[in-house]
Amino acid sequence: MNPYDADTNPGPYLVVEVLGVGDVSVHALAHGPEEPLHQAATRVIEAAAALDERHESVLNAVQRAQRLLEGTGRGEVGRAQVSYALLRTALPDLGDGLAQQDRAYSQLVESLSAYRRLLSSPEPAQHASNKSHGQGQKTRPHRDDGWAVAGERGLVALEAVAAGGVRFRRNAIGEDPYISREKAQWQDSAVFPQTVQRLVADGLLHQDITENVYRPGQLLSLTAQGEAALRDGRATTSRVSAALGRTTTRNTSGALSDPAAVPVARASLATPRSR
Repeated sequence: MNPYDADTNPGPYLVVEVLGVGDVSVHALAHGPEEPLHQAATRVIEAAAALDERHESVLNAVQRAQRLLEGTGRGEVGRAQVSYALLRTALPDLGDGLAQQDRAYSQLVESLSAYRRLLSSPEPAQHASNKSHGQGQKTRPHRDDGWAVAGERGLVALEAVAAGGVRFRRNAIGEDPYISREKAQWQDSAVFPQTVQRLVADGLLHQDITENVYRPGQLLSLTAQGEAALRDGRATTSRVSAALGRTTTRNTSGALSDPAAVPVARASLATPRSR
């Protein structure tokens, strides 16, 4: 469910709808300042805040105009002349506010499109994967979308689908794909549409194409292979967490010598699909 109200926070509301995140923050969109996505995410956040600001200005202008017309609505003719005089000043302000709101909306759409283009590029995502899991990690050969399931992305998507209410959708603006999540919480990691498309192609997820892709969106569910991959991913995570706990206990300094060297295996998620 989208935690933002479209009537009061249209900027963050649109970000959640398009990107399928549970929280509109730079941390939710990019995990570190060194990532190429960080600047794009910052622009998205700033554009969303700007749209909220313009939206509030328009609402204030509308409310002022409504107050000026209250007397006229009650048939107070003497007050109507004063109201009309004031409206001649208020209406241009309202028109300017609407124009600024429209520009803010366009800028947010452009920043979202730029973020999604960068997100779909394998280079920045591979950089983020290398940062988290070491430079030795490789994507599968002969595929240019290995970044989509690198690191924890595949497991995060499987976990979200298992929780229910995850739909693959397309935005009417530009036909961009995105993921909507009924049960997303603010701290949840993002589920990328490219990750879902990869898991569908690999047979781990089922996408109900009988539903409208725009609204309500096409419901996703785990296949038998996806359920097995999810069990494997959870088991691996538990084993790694236990190993980290044991290593931390043994280390008198309380720090791991090389955290990036800890393997995070996702064998089931990395199985190539048959061609």
